[in-house]
Amino acid sequence: MARYTGPITKKSRRLKLDLVGGDKNFELRPFPPGQHGRRRIQEKEYLTQLQEKQKARFTYGVMEKQFLRYYKEAANRPGQTGHNLLQILETRLDNVIYRAGLARTRRQARQLVTHGHFEVNGKRTNVPSQRVEQYDIVTVRKQSVEAFPIQLARETFGERPVPAWLHVVPGSLKVLVHQKPTREQIDIPLTEQLIVELYSKN
Repeated sequence: MARYTGPITKKSRRLKLDLVGGDKNFELRPFPPGQHGRRRIQEKEYLTQLQEKQKARFTYGVMEKQFLRYYKEAANRPGQTGHNLLQILETRLDNVIYRAGLARTRRQARQLVTHGHFEVNGKRTNVPSQRVEQYDIVTVRKQSVEAFPIQLARETFGERPVPAWLHVVPGSLKVLVHQKPTREQIDIPLTEQLIVELYSKN
């Protein structure tokens, strides 16, 4: 299961977007890394499109090959390709755990899923890329209720707003998927049309 394990703050600075959330190093130095980081870069169309794709990839923790598969799936669905792509990314299980407030970051959510702390509709899963559907129920395994990350999530629940397409029962941390997210409910600062234009060239 491939994933990016390099320095994420460098990527945040390069793409001018806090990919982690609350990254103090990014806030201190919001310019590109390297000795020429403060140099003005000529904004070309291809560069803008590529950066937008990279923002989506690193925000959701997806490798290039998998991201391309998501794009092709989105293009074959009815509706706007860009909206479909974001919906696919949002309904990944690791993102749902993060959005529900059960993890501080998507990286932590991915680790919790990989360690088998969650069940989807009563079945244990350790696949972060598993997609949730409307009316799915995500629960914490009984054996994991006392785990420190789960206890911490219970204590800090409510610090971050939960999107309307999800409902979380605070006591049990049970996550109910009301519907697939709409574009208005996805607050990632992305211009998905630029990603579509980039892939349309190939």
